[in-house]
Amino acid sequence: MVFDSHCHLTDEAFAGEVGAVLARARAAGVRGVVTIAADASDARRALTLARGHPDVWASAGIHPHVAGAAGPQDLKAIRELLSDPKVVAVGETGLDYHYDNSPRGLQQECFAWHLERAAEFGKPAVVHSREADADTAALIAAGHGAPGILHCFSGGAELLRAGLDAGWYISFAGPVTFKRFAAAELLRAVPDDRLLVETDSPYLAPVPYRGKRNEPALLRHTCEAVAQLRGVALAELLAQVECNARACYGLPPA
Repeated sequence: MVFDSHCHLTDEAFAGEVGAVLARARAAGVRGVVTIAADASDARRALTLARGHPDVWASAGIHPHVAGAAGPQDLKAIRELLSDPKVVAVGETGLDYHYDNSPRGLQQECFAWHLERAAEFGKPAVVHSREADADTAALIAAGHGAPGILHCFSGGAELLRAGLDAGWYISFAGPVTFKRFAAAELLRAVPDDRLLVETDSPYLAPVPYRGKRNEPALLRHTCEAVAQLRGVALAELLAQVECNARACYGLPPA
């Protein structure tokens, strides 16, 4: 049994198939998923989906790719959605200096706003960071004690330390199964009670499905790789990461 801490069930890749996707996930032992939003409209869709399934929860936030287009009404909508008990996280937020789809200054302002909301609501900020380790670390340190998750971790030791020093969770996804995965030492450095796993589906499918559409039912492949890299039994790893996900998102034990 395991928990997919980060997926995107409202993505158009799953259009018309969410019921079947969740059925396959449950059959594969996935006992909960959090579907992550990219903007205010997506957050509304995610919440509607979550309300229809007892084992699905949602987030509300503005992805750094669209931070430059977010206006006051979008932020107002996100803040209102965060009051719903089915919305368990703030984001996806963060910084992306690889694509730079939004000006970096606006990304930083939007990220800081999300960290303020995470502290206000006591719900973790789900943080995307790509080629922005130093600025992400600095904003985490200035984040007023906000809880958070470094999702699909691909950063370096500086960013990992910033996250752990803030008491955050560190999540790993399909790239841990790739031959060129280069962060095994950092993966092993994450304390047991701070570790999460995710699919980030429909993206980043693990080997042997790399290049195909990912979905929560494939999470076990990522878990097997994480367990092997950390030198623990798979059953132990599965139990630990489910417990961690529920603690992180403020959910009752399974």
